[in-house]
Amino acid sequence: MSNNAEQPREVTEDDDEPDEWDKRIFSTGCADEQDKMNDCYFAKKDWRECKNEMEAFRECWKRQGNDQRTQTRDA
Repeated sequence: MSNNAEQPREVTEDDDEPDEWDKRIFSTGCADEQDKMNDCYFAKKDWRECKNEMEAFRECWKRQGNDQRTQTRDA
């Protein structure tokens, strides 16, 4: 018997149901801005190059009233 035999691979299903993280992000009203900010960082690996995306997220966050809800403080 060979040790190189194919082992069955576990296949995970990709469901379309939002998980707890998705629900939290969607509840902020800024999911699109969050996605753009994360995509920018993923592509550039440097937050300093994503200032426009970060500012758009920050403005959305304030517009939605999330800064009061989460006790956000401007640094």
